[in-house]
Amino acid sequence: MRCIGLMSGTSLDGIDGVLVEFAEGSSAGRVLSDASEPLPEDLRDALMHLQQPGPDELHRAAQASAALADAYAAVVARLLERGGVSAHQVAAIGAHGQTVRHMPPGHPRLQPHESPYTLQLLAPARLAEATGIAVVADFRSRDIAAGGQGAPLVPAFHRAAFGQPGTAVGVVNIGGIANLTALCADGALRGLDTGPGNVLLDGWCARHTGARYDANGAWAEQGHVVPALLEDLLADPYFARTGARSTGRDYFNLAWLDVRLARHPDARPADVQATLAALTVESIARAIENMHWATSNAAAPQRLWVCGGGAHNRALLEGLSRRLPATTVGTTAELGWPVQWVEAAAFAWLAHQTLLGQPGNATEVTGARGPRILGAVYPA
Repeated sequence: MRCIGLMSGTSLDGIDGVLVEFAEGSSAGRVLSDASEPLPEDLRDALMHLQQPGPDELHRAAQASAALADAYAAVVARLLERGGVSAHQVAAIGAHGQTVRHMPPGHPRLQPHESPYTLQLLAPARLAEATGIAVVADFRSRDIAAGGQGAPLVPAFHRAAFGQPGTAVGVVNIGGIANLTALCADGALRGLDTGPGNVLLDGWCARHTGARYDANGAWAEQGHVVPALLEDLLADPYFARTGARSTGRDYFNLAWLDVRLARHPDARPADVQATLAALTVESIARAIENMHWATSNAAAPQRLWVCGGGAHNRALLEGLSRRLPATTVGTTAELGWPVQWVEAAAFAWLAHQTLLGQPGNATEVTGARGPRILGAVYPA
């Protein structure tokens, strides 16, 4: 069975796609082709503005959903061409869509009488019509309906792709938001969103330099960490939460940062960038240290594999290596999984699970009441 996975993440920097073939004995599948495309500038702007409340949201969200489906369809066409397969040879597209609101159980902005929810923009029917391939979308909602966080959903795929029986292995995806998967030595699976990955780094860099991101963390390396600011950032209650937890850009954003920067008016922009890099590293490291790894060294895994856009940031990788001296830190590329493939491949895997009638959530990660088949299917 062949499935396509598509991902446009919190960083809003583009669309990653993979065509994956699932064969007996290959639980994670084999990538046949890959493609990445930048988001059209007007679509990126529209999605960015929809991260926060504004006028005429329903109309703007509908238009952005349609435009995103068209952009996804263009990536699908490239994947089919590169893979040498036709649409009828692909069982389904797993498409996450673009998260604009994520209000899971325990979200601080939810009132006691309000229901948790999650919202990913996409027009799945339009995507199915454009490609002639069935689309599986809206993966998070069923887990939230079952009392879970709806995220992160990638740990079950991480287990299939990177698990090493008897060895404690961590996988960190550093996208806009960073998430940790703990593949424990005793076979247990745990995970959570650690907090900001690139979202604050990218936003602060764009505000002060005009660049979309801090290439290799070079600007951050020109600054110095402001310890008082770092502790102020880490004092947010999110970082102290135990158990299942997830978050998004609608919580961690420049407005969140500005409130805290007002208490540190003398911090130079480069020093703020260095401190934000330290925030990403420290929040990941603390999440790792708070996990139970079922090894003689319960404070850290033996290996930590990093993927996502943040895996290209030298400052973050070196920071994690310094902060976790007992752990060997590398990227998933060393295992044959280029860092930009992993999340897209996870959604191909999730679509495959849905078609097989198998659960896609890891209840020990999301906190849902039980395993659930995820996603809604839009036939070709």
